[in-house]
Amino acid sequence: MSVFTKVSVAELTVWLKNYVVGSLIELQGIAEGIENTNYFVTTSHGRFVLTLFERLSEAELHFYLDLMAHLARHGIPCPSPIANQNNEFLGQLNGKPATLVTCLPGKPVTAPAPGHCAKIGAAMAEMHMAGQSFKGTLENPRGPAWWRIAAPKVMPFLDSRRRDLLDSELAFQSKQGNHALPRGPVHADLFRDNALWVENGGTIRLGGVIDFYFAGIDSLLFDVAVTVNDWCADAGGEIHAERAAALLGAYRDARQFTCEELAAWPAMLRAAALRFWLSRLYDFYLPRPGELTHAHDPEHFRRVLQSRRTNPGNLNLDASRR
Repeated sequence: MSVFTKVSVAELTVWLKNYVVGSLIELQGIAEGIENTNYFVTTSHGRFVLTLFERLSEAELHFYLDLMAHLARHGIPCPSPIANQNNEFLGQLNGKPATLVTCLPGKPVTAPAPGHCAKIGAAMAEMHMAGQSFKGTLENPRGPAWWRIAAPKVMPFLDSRRRDLLDSELAFQSKQGNHALPRGPVHADLFRDNALWVENGGTIRLGGVIDFYFAGIDSLLFDVAVTVNDWCADAGGEIHAERAAALLGAYRDARQFTCEELAAWPAMLRAAALRFWLSRLYDFYLPRPGELTHAHDPEHFRRVLQSRRTNPGNLNLDASRR
């Protein structure tokens, strides 16, 4: 279980007195996640998710929680932060910043079909459009500035072939000019495990999108590339054409891509792959102490990156159709 900070029933009972959510019934640790401590909290008023933040700054946390509240008010299916009796989303529990958010229905899918991908593409476009009126200003915390800091720290752990790949891709990305691309709040981590699905009578619906704690201001296209690289890639890192066409076609039905985005797409797929290869290398070789943590295998996104470098034109953003 990814628990860095333990919370007892007695401690949580006292903390919840500052919320109007009823009396505590059950506290259950959540296994997923490598950045924060998460618990399911069941009270007499319903089920919530408690998150204790292990290393995020107050400025980052206010951005994330305000963004989630903004999107929820605009009809996006995402967790809605619960304000305490001081009308604040962020509190303190066991010495850590903590928040309580609504618990969404459903569970993730590990093998998405084109229908799942289409719904994710549509939901992402709606998030991007709703986010245009959000006033927060936090730059993507795992963007190029972080890449330049993280890369030297993981280099000593890599063999010569992987060091050359990382050096080469960082040099390539440093030459990309993405200033003309549409920007706004992006989820930046909308992987399969961050979407919940509800099945009923053979039909599926998106229960919601969760885990906004890597969000920030970036190009909207970067968010699309991150999502395609996960939802539409096979185990070898190659793009599954039908799933990609479904996702991109549904996105484009709600929001058209600009000419600048069409031109930047191949490089952006590479940037999205680089970001997650590098972050997984960092988590794998430089883990933080925790009760028990789960670090993803970095090799998958190395294969994704190499695939995007080898076949830069294998997915035409404008020509994709559902």
